[in-house]
Amino acid sequence: MTHTDEHDSPTAARRGSASWPSALPTAPPVPARKARVSVALYAEDGILHAGVVQQLRQQPDVRLLPEAEGDQAQVSLVVVDTVNDPAVRLLRRLQRNTATRTGLVVGSFEAAALQTMIECGVAAVLRRAEADQDRLLHLITAMANGEGVLPGDLLGKLLEHVGTLQRTVLDPRGLTLSTLTTREAEMLRLVSEGFDTVEIAQKTSYSERTVKNVLHEVATRLRLRNRAHAVGYAMRHGLI
Repeated sequence: MTHTDEHDSPTAARRGSASWPSALPTAPPVPARKARVSVALYAEDGILHAGVVQQLRQQPDVRLLPEAEGDQAQVSLVVVDTVNDPAVRLLRRLQRNTATRTGLVVGSFEAAALQTMIECGVAAVLRRAEADQDRLLHLITAMANGEGVLPGDLLGKLLEHVGTLQRTVLDPRGLTLSTLTTREAEMLRLVSEGFDTVEIAQKTSYSERTVKNVLHEVATRLRLRNRAHAVGYAMRHGLI
């Protein structure tokens, strides 16, 4: 008969190993490191470039990319004195890169440049006189999170601009800012609220055939796959 030593038995092994976890201290969880925001910097002269680099270089949440890797940046930061023709050309070029969001740090900003800024897809604006380290970091992280940043006075001008656009251009043509005509917006709102074709026809005084045609055209143009998708679109554009 083969003798099995007690220390070699499976039971003993289990008994011995069972005491180890309780004897070892539990290590605290290591917090996940926050991903750094990659930033491409475009400044119209070396002095402006050096000043911004100096403020961002030591920021642990920011990774400044070399010029050759600028197209890979999450955030593109344009630093200029004014929104002149070269600045507009740069903003339009950056707009074609859908992977990046563009912020503008500008010396002087006139109301006339607001339309240009909108057309060029600028997500955030900061006046250069206010561009200290904290505000620059806030601008960058806000854009990386999909947010926009505007000085209070420019926000007011933007809202005024949108209101003027609605009154003078869209309303006379029966259009809305969501690219829908007033009739289309109303029918899409009713669909998103759960009404069927017959009920929408009754509420809008259009024939069922017209309602079906309008909704089909809207669904095709906006690529709405179903009622739930229509609800999502209506909510995003303030229709409900």
